[in-house]
Amino acid sequence: MSPTQTKNKAIADPAAPDTLAIDLRTAVMRTSRRLRVEATGDIITPGQYTVLALLSGSGPSTLRALAESEHVQAPSMTRIVNALADQGFVTRNADPGDGRQVRVDITDAGRTVLAAARNQRTAWLAQRVAGLSEEDRLILSRAAGIMQEMSGK
Repeated sequence: MSPTQTKNKAIADPAAPDTLAIDLRTAVMRTSRRLRVEATGDIITPGQYTVLALLSGSGPSTLRALAESEHVQAPSMTRIVNALADQGFVTRNADPGDGRQVRVDITDAGRTVLAAARNQRTAWLAQRVAGLSEEDRLILSRAAGIMQEMSGK
């Protein structure tokens, strides 16, 4: 089979692994981008949301670990954490094991704003899902489970 025939066959078969991977990647990225932009509101930026979510899920962390986790440079993470601290959403404390290190932790106010942002994201997505047919919602429900399994491996 020639490369053109192979490409046309992949295009004609939406379940072909390469074609499906492209479609899923595109859909996930667009949805993620929309969720980040549409549902963080004016209180926190998408980057600040991510840091609060990390701290909420994993507990206190160093600036370096946060920067590595988010694949950003330390100065960028410092700016994000400074903005969160200025708003009272995180605290910075000396690491008990190494006084040279600073550990960042989420505050109750940070948990509140994180919960509000999560609720806003859920509401945004629920509104779009509500407009789908029951059949499409069932398909998405199954797909969500499959994607959670795939991402856990």
